[in-house]
Formats: sequence, structure tokens, C-alpha cells
Amino acid sequence: MTTHTEIMRNHWWWRPGWSVGRRFYTWHLTFEGQGDVHRLAAEYRAALAPLGDVLTPIPDEWLHLTMQGIGFVRDVKEHDVQAIVDAAAARLAAIPAFDLKIGPEVLDPEAVLLHVQPDAPVRAVRDSIRASIGDVLNEVPEKAEGFTPHVSVAYSSSDGPSEPIAQALAGRELSPAQARISSAELIVIHRDNQMYEWEPFATVPLG
Repeated sequence: MTTHTEIMRNHWWWRPGWSVGRRFYTWHLTFEGQGDVHRLAAEYRAALAPLGDVLTPIPDEWLHLTMQGIGFVRDVKEHDVQAIVDAAAARLAAIPAFDLKIGPEVLDPEAVLLHVQPDAPVRAVRDSIRASIGDVLNEVPEKAEGFTPHVSVAYSSSDGPSEPIAQALAGRELSPAQARISSAELIVIHRDNQMYEWEPFATVPLG
């Protein structure tokens, strides 16, 4: 595996603006009904289970590829969010559905990540979403640069060395998963329960 860190840190610290009860509009790619993605995530959960509560494994229903935030629910008018969805629908209709290979893993300071390939169509979707936000809001949140498409399979839930995680995964040959991406999802997300959980707001199909 690739390791980007020797020390893990707890992913679940409260980032600025976040607290119990807060909800956030964000775009993700999600994996409902994607059996091969669920197969791979289950294999990682099994491999990491002996580590106990060092990590928070991600259940199938909450697997996602983070794309682009809009803002906290109380800070963004719902009619603006709907306008963003409408603008995104027009732009995303010009991007064909595509296939992704998910894996192998990278050990990040706060998570076990799976990189995705090819990343060009994912970036094209994100760029279209950012442009759609810019159609409606005065400012597009989050930076355009520095985005690395990935799918997390477990978050670090404590501070400590990365070596036990690396050892748990050493020598395992987990076949990458194949996923079909045919839409982008706008969701209303929270992290009240030490997990990213959400309600759907809109699903926008690709062309």
C-alpha cells in the first residue's frame, strides 16, 4: 500500500462551523446498488476489524466520493440551491456516464482512502458543478485546486501510529472495484453520529 503518514489523527474533531445538529448542502457521487464497490468495502472492513475502534469503518450506504460543497443549510436559501440544481442539470447532461476503477488504498493521516481512475471525468463533473454554483451564488466555496478524487473506506477515530493499519493491510491483494457513474447527487449531510450521513436533495443524471 501507499502510506502518506506515520501518525494518524482523529478525523472526528469538529471543524469550523460544524456542530451537532448542523446540516450542509454538498455534492457527492454515491454508490447505491454498486455491488462491486460494496464487495471491496466489505473486504477492507474485514481486514481492518482486528484493529477495533482505532478506525471507523464506513457502511455501504454511506460510501461516497466527495465532490463539492455549497454551504450550511441555514446560510443558503433553498431556492438558490434549486437554481444550482437546475443549472447543474443542463451542464451535466453534456457529460457522458463513465466507469471508474476504485482502489488500491492509500493511508492518509485521517482515513484509509481508495484512489479512483480515471480522474478526468470526475474532475469534469466537479468543474460543471462549480460553474453551476457560480451561476447562482456570488462566490463558489472551496478551492478549485487541490482536489484528489477518492473514496474513503474507514476514518481514523484516534491519534496514534499508522503502522498497525499498514500491517493489517500488508500483503493483502484486494481487487479494485468497478463502478458506473451515471449521476451526481446533491445531499444534505450531517456528522452527528461520528459518520457522514445524509438525506438526498436531488439526483442529477449525466448525459
